[in-house]
Amino acid sequence: MSSPANTRLKVALLGNPNAGKSSLFNGLTGLNQKTGNYAGVTVDRLEGKTVFSLNNQHFNLSVIDLPGTYSLFPKSGDEEIACKTLLDSKEGIDVIVIVAESTNLKRSLLLATQLIDLKFKTLVALSMFDEAQSQKIIIDLKGLEETLGVGIVPIDSRHEVGFDKLREAIAHARVSSSFFYDINNPVFGPGHDYRNFISTSLNGGDHVSRAAEDADKIYRFNTINYMIAKYVKSPAQLSRKETTSKIDAITTHKVFGYMVLLSVLFLVFQFIFYISEAPMGWIEQAFLTLGDWVRHSMAPGQLNDLIVNGVIAGVSGVVMFVPQIAFLFLFIGFLEDSGYMARASFIMDKLMRRFGLNGKSVIPLISGTACAVPSIMATRSISNLKERLITIFVLPLISCSARLPVYTLLISVLYPNTSFLGIFNTKGLVLFLLYMLGFVATLITAYVLKRLVKIRETSFFVMELPVYRWPQPKNIGIMVYTKVKVFIAEAGKIILAISIILWFLSTHGNSQSYKELKAQESSIKATIPSIESKAELKKTETRLLEHSFIGNLGHVIEPVIKPLGFDWKIGIALITSFAAREVFVGTMATIYQSPDDQNSEGIRQKLMNERDIQGNLQYTPAVCWSLLLFYVFAMQCMSTIAVVKRETKSWKWVFAQLIFMSVLAYSSAFTAFQLLS
Repeated sequence: MSSPANTRLKVALLGNPNAGKSSLFNGLTGLNQKTGNYAGVTVDRLEGKTVFSLNNQHFNLSVIDLPGTYSLFPKSGDEEIACKTLLDSKEGIDVIVIVAESTNLKRSLLLATQLIDLKFKTLVALSMFDEAQSQKIIIDLKGLEETLGVGIVPIDSRHEVGFDKLREAIAHARVSSSFFYDINNPVFGPGHDYRNFISTSLNGGDHVSRAAEDADKIYRFNTINYMIAKYVKSPAQLSRKETTSKIDAITTHKVFGYMVLLSVLFLVFQFIFYISEAPMGWIEQAFLTLGDWVRHSMAPGQLNDLIVNGVIAGVSGVVMFVPQIAFLFLFIGFLEDSGYMARASFIMDKLMRRFGLNGKSVIPLISGTACAVPSIMATRSISNLKERLITIFVLPLISCSARLPVYTLLISVLYPNTSFLGIFNTKGLVLFLLYMLGFVATLITAYVLKRLVKIRETSFFVMELPVYRWPQPKNIGIMVYTKVKVFIAEAGKIILAISIILWFLSTHGNSQSYKELKAQESSIKATIPSIESKAELKKTETRLLEHSFIGNLGHVIEPVIKPLGFDWKIGIALITSFAAREVFVGTMATIYQSPDDQNSEGIRQKLMNERDIQGNLQYTPAVCWSLLLFYVFAMQCMSTIAVVKRETKSWKWVFAQLIFMSVLAYSSAFTAFQLLS
């Protein structure tokens, strides 16, 4: 018996924003995905794999999720990447799957007809077909398929209905014999080749004018209007849109809309602390138990010390905050998938314009609560150069998930177990206020830049609000899993490396004082353990850390940070967290870990018990608030610096941003410490 043939196909998913493309991609590929960058640019590239068999033939599909676009005449960086990737011969795309929204087919057909005219093997996936049926929209699939000349498959991504037929259609995809552009118009180039016309347009060809693009759209819409009239029948009033309109009367109201948005954000941060408290405690205790087990299972020595106090202590200081980060991504995914995030952009547009931004800045700013790097990339959707540059400049002021471990640690030291008005979590309230403080600073900074940046360019904000939908648990689950995995992988590598370096620098020294203290430590350990000897050992270990390599570095910078209430230990954490903000927590966990620590205290408890040389509590409200404000405003993220340089193509913006945020962070921390001391 002969073995089945194996066919490899590269499939590109294209469609309008909010057409259901991401849902289809997640349904086809599941967790078999990877995230990278498109060649030469810093925009996310999602690729996934799926395998199926058909008629004794195996198909291995490599699926690319291209950025959403409305047409092949791009108006933003993301749209341009989608179009150029499609036409790049190096990509070797075999099949295009056009994701067209069943409930708004007219909008999707412009892109669909353009893609069909490129003469790739093509098919159309009619997404949200279940919603079209519930709204009593009747689509003549056979007639539409004959006119377009390509296969059409209705799908329901939420329940993975139609996926088997879609895979079969991909295997049998064909090049359409239909044409939807004016083949008699010589502007389309040699032989009236539409692909050549689009390619020339994307590469800035001189003979391709805006008038030619507009003429092409008008010509197409004449055909599209005919197809909609002939093949799509819908009732005059759609109940789903009626329900959406009733909800929008509140969520997009000029007064109540802002109240709803603030209430949603407030509840999100309340839940982040409330829900994640228990799993955070479990993770912290698991690492403490692991550390104790390794300490007693391995022979005493440098390797034991490295693993317990370097690797485990450092990494645990960040991993324990994964539940909060996961819940943050969960809530962001819920808001996006339900359709509310688009409303947030809409109601904020009028406010944003007063500060030199527009509604398109809202999504990068809100998604900046997860990570500044992809949010800065997302500013490519802002066509106005001045507004885009201002948005990039202010985005790092939005508190991201990397700041979340720092906030959580310090807020927990400040307010261990308190409530506000008896029902609200005080820690959640403080977290909400810190995020709002960053947002206010963002608007004020943007307002100043609006007057400083001398670029005159008119902008407008057009957005079609999708109907409200129940979020898709599978899609959100995949998104949370992917984001958390990337966070752990990327942050973990940095934290592990820095933890090992910190361990070495904190356990070694070459001064005479260090050598004498090391001999004293060995002498104390050789005696019979007693309360007095343990107390003396603790003092010796503290002095050893102070005279170690890392201690010497901390003392060098201490005069600069002392006015902020920071000692040399905090100074070390400030330096290491320039690589990534979340490293602060891992650094503190490493510094405060004693080689003979047997009390199984977590890092939060250690900071609450820490005392200065006079015997006073080190982490007073003045010090904690000083640190919190410093991290609200400080840049301290090498990845963000790199992507700002990449997106602005100028070191001027990078240095201006770094200097501004550093001065703002230092002055805010100084003011807080002096006022609260």
